[in-house]
Amino acid sequence: MPPAPFAALRHRNFRLFISGQFISLCGTWVQTVALGWLALELTNSAFQVGLVTAVGSLPVLLFTLYGGVVADRVDKRRALFVLRSLFMLDALALGLMTAFGLITLPWIYVLAFASGLVSAFEIPIRQSFLVEMVGKADTMNAVALNSSAFNLSRVIGPAVAGTLLASAGTAACFLINAASSIAVLVGLARMRPEENQGGPPLQRASLREGMRHVLADQWSRVLVTVTACFTIFGSSFIAVLPVFARDVLAAGAGGYGALTSAFGIGAAAGALSIAAMGHRFSRERVVLWGGVAFSAVVLLLGATRFYPLAFVLLMVAGLAAALTAILTNTILQTTAPDHLRGQVVGLYSFIVVGMAPIGALQAGWFAEHLGAGMAVMLGGTACLVVSSSAVWALSRNRVGVTIPTDAGEQ
Repeated sequence: MPPAPFAALRHRNFRLFISGQFISLCGTWVQTVALGWLALELTNSAFQVGLVTAVGSLPVLLFTLYGGVVADRVDKRRALFVLRSLFMLDALALGLMTAFGLITLPWIYVLAFASGLVSAFEIPIRQSFLVEMVGKADTMNAVALNSSAFNLSRVIGPAVAGTLLASAGTAACFLINAASSIAVLVGLARMRPEENQGGPPLQRASLREGMRHVLADQWSRVLVTVTACFTIFGSSFIAVLPVFARDVLAAGAGGYGALTSAFGIGAAAGALSIAAMGHRFSRERVVLWGGVAFSAVVLLLGATRFYPLAFVLLMVAGLAAALTAILTNTILQTTAPDHLRGQVVGLYSFIVVGMAPIGALQAGWFAEHLGAGMAVMLGGTACLVVSSSAVWALSRNRVGVTIPTDAGEQ
């Protein structure tokens, strides 16, 4: 029998987790928008804006694979409490330094790197904690709802940031983010560990075992390859979106915040669709063609100079990106053995977040020398070539996804 819509919400611990996570994510997006705008004001350089994103993601590139190993060996709830507290302190420092006029570009780099270092361990622990809270049968629903929270916050956070930037300044944005972390800490503290569906596995695997598991399966290899391309050439347009909004679309801070929200609106729609009706989808078909659609829309986005059209294209891009990311994450997690799940999530996080510095740097460099519009178009073209090749290769070989019997029907 297929799971009911929003089945993951029947688990009390997950409800506490997702509500606190949503509030905290709204604050995170407020800070993300404000940080990009602050870097642009301080430097007036597209490359420097991209470099801030790169510095924040570099620790994930360096340490997230080890973070995946740690995720398989720790009490995830306690570890998340400590890591989220460190996020709060980082945002508080950024807000206070900005409020007192002490913030400089080097300090932005230092605090961005510190936040990224925490993320290298927090991301794989948080992602692999989902299956512990809800069990394998509700994993895709939990991943979709988690993505929904992320993308709804992408709508609300930038809208709040645009208002705060215009009325209260960047320091207020950073302090709001620090305060929002309290919600997720309260949720973690109120959880009942005995109600979770599992805990740290007794078997401890080496890092090589997780890599071998992913590389041994053709579907997994294709998915991580496409994801890597999207990270470097597709999603990297987010890093130069402040420049694209200002220089190509002639929009100010409010317009930039609205564009970021547009991507979130589409992504939230995609995530909620999977949470409500995911059991009716052909996951193989959607994950492949969703990637092709995302690539084509990014290519068109780079070519447009009309703000309303860019807004619509960003919504469609968000929808396609969410479908592809949720199904990729679900396939990788549900096909992984319990004692390797943290490592598989660590590898996925390494690609999605850790490789973002490469994407941010290349997008910033092309935006600096060829213009932001051309940088986005080149990224979309690269993604379209890779995603189309993936469709052709897997369709030609007729390779399907095999879900272990204990994973449940997703």
